[in-house]
Formats: sequence, C-alpha cells, structure tokens
Amino acid sequence: MTATGTAKPLHELSIAEAGAALRAGTVTATALVQDALARIAALDGALNSFITVTAERALADAEAADAAFRAGVDAGPMQGVPYALKDIYDTAGIRTTCHSKLLVDNIPTADAVVAAKLKEGGGVLLGKLSTHEFALGGPSFDLPFPPARNPWNPDHIPGGSSSGSGAAVAAGLCRMAMGSDTGGSIRGPAAYCGTVGLKPTYGLVSRRGVFPLSYTLDHCGPLSWTVEDAAIAMEVIAGHDPLDPASAEVPKPDFRSGLDGDVSGLRIALPRHFFAQAEGVSPEVVAAIDNAAGLLARAGAQVDEVTIPDYALFNAVGRVIMFSEAFAIHEKDYRERPLDFGRLTFTRMVLGATTSAADLTQAYRLRRELAVAINRELLKRYDAILCASALAPAARFDSMSEAVPPNWPIQTMPFNVTGNPAMSMPAGFSTSGLPLAVQIVGRPFDEPTVLRIGAQLEQALALTGLRPAVAALRQAA
Repeated sequence: MTATGTAKPLHELSIAEAGAALRAGTVTATALVQDALARIAALDGALNSFITVTAERALADAEAADAAFRAGVDAGPMQGVPYALKDIYDTAGIRTTCHSKLLVDNIPTADAVVAAKLKEGGGVLLGKLSTHEFALGGPSFDLPFPPARNPWNPDHIPGGSSSGSGAAVAAGLCRMAMGSDTGGSIRGPAAYCGTVGLKPTYGLVSRRGVFPLSYTLDHCGPLSWTVEDAAIAMEVIAGHDPLDPASAEVPKPDFRSGLDGDVSGLRIALPRHFFAQAEGVSPEVVAAIDNAAGLLARAGAQVDEVTIPDYALFNAVGRVIMFSEAFAIHEKDYRERPLDFGRLTFTRMVLGATTSAADLTQAYRLRRELAVAINRELLKRYDAILCASALAPAARFDSMSEAVPPNWPIQTMPFNVTGNPAMSMPAGFSTSGLPLAVQIVGRPFDEPTVLRIGAQLEQALALTGLRPAVAALRQAA
C-alpha cells in the first residue's frame, strides 16, 4: 500500500513524511496502522520483536487521531504515527513483562510518563517489544518469550537490551520505538540493526514508570529510521518531571533547529586510539568511522585526533555501578525466587551481590573524574566527539554460550558514566551485509548539535533507502 501522490510504500514513510501526508489528507492514521499490523503479522514470526501486539488499542488510537485531524485538532508531530515501546515501559491495562517469568502477568494501572506523553501527543501504540530480561540478561532461550532476531540476518543477534526496538524499526514494523540505555542498550541495537538510536542527556527524559536497571545510569530514548525522526520523537518525550528525582529542570532544546544546517566551523574530536586499538575491533568498523570523519571534514568541520582516558576505566566504573544498583533493585526476588530468573540474568546479578562498598565508592569517585575529563577538558574545546558504537558487526546466536553472559565488543558505556547525549547511526555495511555504525557524542543538553552532525552525515552517506531483505523474512515466518 502506498500513500496518495507518492510511490513510497506506507512503511517506508518517515515520521516527518507520514506527518505531512496525514495533514495533507493523502493518508489516514487508520491506513498506516492497518499496514503496520499486516506487516507485523507477516514478518514478526521470524523476528520475535514483539511480545504483545495491541491491535485493538492501535486501531482505536488511529481512529481518534483521524477524528482529531478532521476536527482541526493537531496534538503534535507524532499524531497518527504508529510506534512501539520496549516492554519495560508501564502501560495501563496492558501487560509489562520485562521479558521475565517474574512479571509475565504484570498489568500496570498507570502509564509511564513517556507512554503518557506519546498518547497525549496522538501517537498510535502498536505494542510492547522484546528486551533482555529486566534489560540485563540476554539473549536467552530460557525465558517466557524467544529473543528478538536481527532483520538483516535472523541468525545474528540484534543487540540488547532494546533488542525488539532495534529489530522492529529496522524491519519497518514501526517508525519509532522507545528503548532504554544503561550501558548501551539503545545504541547497541541501533548499531547492529542499522538504525538511529539516541541516548539523550541524563535527566532530559523522565524514567518514571520504566522498570529500572541502574538508577544513576538509566536513560530513555528513541530508536528510529532517520535522524529527523529521532529529533521529532524527542520533541514529544523530553521535559522536566518533578516526580523523577533524576529529572533535570532545564529548558527543552529545539531538537530540529539545526537539522538543515551545515557543520562548517564545528570542531569534532576523534579519539581514534579508543576504537582502532581496541580488542575485537573490525577493520571494516575503523574504515567506516574514518570515512565518516572524512565526510564531515570535507563538509567544513574541523576533525582532530585526540586522546581520552582508557576505555577500560569507563567500562569498569560503569559495570561496578550497574551491577551493584541492579542487585539492590532485585535483591528480594534474587534471594526468594532465584530460579525464576533466566540463567544469564542470575549469573550477572552475582556480580552486584559480591561488590563491596569500597569498590562502589571508588567507582563513584572515578566516575566524577572521567566526567570532568570529557566535559570540562575535551568538550570545552570541541563541539562533539566521533567514535565507535559497536566494534564489529552483530554476532551469530550460535557463537554464544547459553551459560555465560556475552561480552559484546561495543563502546557505549563511557557516555552512560558521564551522562552525555550520544547517538549511534548507520555508517555502512560489512562485506557480510551487516550494518556498521558510528557514534556521535555531545555536550550535556546539546542534542541539537549531535542531531545536526548526524543529519549532515546521514545525507552524505545516503543509506536511509536501504532496508533488510524482508521477502526472505516473510518466507521464514
């Protein structure tokens, strides 16, 4: 099905394009939803990206959006646009399982703040998406629902923990999906699935009503097909929440303000040693990032190689904090219902149970030093940082042990530790046909510059027209 006046299939319309068509009357929200539901039914049997498809809710949301348009009411850029939520976001009357036996029958009575904002903005909820158990343990085959798969090749992982979000957006099942990011759980799936994934500045998007993994590292943000779509989603979900203790009371940025601007005069730091010398890095990833840096330089940006603290320091700090805080959240169930956790979640939680107060104190101390090194030293001189998201293409499922938590080569944890905005976006493809990615990091609350650089790079790379081979998925389903 295509929109009137364009040969583009409905699922290929970006949020911006769908919004323009909705307002012009050349497509209806109901048509968009019917197309999306048919696509989910045809393809998701091979991807497992959805845990719950909310077809009745989606059709009701679409009808309400169409009625609002007819009445001249416009609630914002997501009105009439289908989206989905990682299944750790509370949804009133709709189960929120966290992909776990422990919450398989959990039905919240209220929406998470983000879910409520998307609903108030006229968005159309398609359903709840696969994750790693409690955003921590996966991909696992011993949970109530199967793990999501990568639409570029279902034998490969989609990354985690926002696994269903990355897979659903890449396969064109929805235009935008909400994820969460504690050590890279938005940017990892974005990198492996070839989408845009934005981890906003810590505190810019409310986390209230989203099941926590680590109170001081958790971020909520969107995965989308384009940089502009990420900016549009941020317009709806960002903002101060006085009931979220971590929420920042700052003016909401104008996320789309720089999308049409160039990068002339911007100074971009390239810590090439950070990824080029890392264990497990693919030469294809290094070449893709070098190409991105060259494209930005040719577009007028000043790109300089710099040195930053060793990745191992960021990673150690982040993991000590994450596992300690995760154990504090799950301690009661861990002691009383240990066999109801999946094996990988249980194994990872041990690390938090055995961390000493001295170790945690040292991690918090070093965290501050690393944040100073990035924000007061490096980003005082540069507008942004260009680096790696994932160091290699997505791994195969059969390359991982079912008993040992995987250690994927990604470099996303540093900017959970510092809280900076960070976006993963496509940078090319490997010889095996799997996506490669680059990460853009900005100053706190300067998402517009991150998005501006991303939009320039997206235009130069011209990758947004490439989608996974869905015909093969349809046959597999």
